[in-house]
Amino acid sequence: MDEAQQVIGTVSRVNNYIKRLLDSKAVLNNLWVKGEISNYKRHSSGHIYLTLKDESSVLKAVMFRSAANTLAFEPKDGMKVIARGRISVYEAGGAYQLYIEEMLPDGVGALYQEYERLKKQLEAEGLFDQRFKKPIPRFPKKIGVVTAPTGAAVRDIINVATRRFPLAEIIIYPALVQGVGAKESVVKAIEYFNKTKSVDTLIVGRGGGSIEDLWAFNEECVARAVFASQIPVISAVGHETDFTIADFVADLRAPTPSAAAEVSVPSALELSRLISIYRTRTYASIQSRIEYNEQRLKRLKPRDPQDRINELRQKLDMRTHKMENSYKLKLSNGTGKLGALVGKLDALSPLKTLTRGYSIPVREDGTVLRRTEDFAQGDEFILKLRDGDVDCIVK
Repeated sequence: MDEAQQVIGTVSRVNNYIKRLLDSKAVLNNLWVKGEISNYKRHSSGHIYLTLKDESSVLKAVMFRSAANTLAFEPKDGMKVIARGRISVYEAGGAYQLYIEEMLPDGVGALYQEYERLKKQLEAEGLFDQRFKKPIPRFPKKIGVVTAPTGAAVRDIINVATRRFPLAEIIIYPALVQGVGAKESVVKAIEYFNKTKSVDTLIVGRGGGSIEDLWAFNEECVARAVFASQIPVISAVGHETDFTIADFVADLRAPTPSAAAEVSVPSALELSRLISIYRTRTYASIQSRIEYNEQRLKRLKPRDPQDRINELRQKLDMRTHKMENSYKLKLSNGTGKLGALVGKLDALSPLKTLTRGYSIPVREDGTVLRRTEDFAQGDEFILKLRDGDVDCIVK
């Protein structure tokens, strides 16, 4: 009984014990597992839940959002993949599962690894930066297309572009877009258009396909040629879910060749509609202005010249009256000032002194004799009094 009690534990303790056992195994902490996807589900949280299976067994797996966001493809049921991660126990469910950190389609793992390596390298160099993106001309005269001369892609581009904007000329540069020599052919085409400066916009692309089919557009030389292009480049490689290195470097990425043709030119029908709207608005504005001015003219009556004369006479009377008042005011002010000055002058006048009983001795030249030393015996002078002058001589 005691021995049995020693091995009894709770469910949580058992699951935790098993989890610690698995976590302690280094080989289970980083391993690659090959299998086919089933029961695939992407949760609203961004986590991915799936089962990996082969001919005789299944393995539950989970890929958390942080790792799922790095996927370069969209997993699907039935897809064969290789996944890297660790084996551990989900204690609450009592089940072990693979916690996936990286997942690649089976058979092209090496290509995807090279894809991720180059993508990280070019992104670090700044080739994907938005600040280097050139605007796409709104009304291009000529559009260069780098693609295979036959196939659905070139037909879609020509059909859509000419239907939307017949004024634009489409120049096709036939290039290899798959297999040996494809990357060199695409680079040569891009460099040709930049050297000749013969187009306003470049569309570089092809139809969809496997990763091997699209690989020319994941080559470093193609990416650098797109980045170095002075002509704005629209990348149109594959279908909506396909992303290549060229898509990230291009000035604009279109999900399909048809979409690339749409964004490269305006719609002639839409332009015609806008012109019609602007023409209608312009005519309406002009007509409204004409009617407004006509109403103003109707309200204005011809003016009698005599009214103008009377108006000027009234203004003249008002100004004359204003000048008279100003003159009277200045005259009054001047008279007051003059009276004050006369009073001051009178108070200082020598004649005023004589009226008080004083007399003033002066010489014939009018010099006033002020001190006794001014008088010498025998000198003649005049003594001015209040009521007249007296001739005097000094004895």
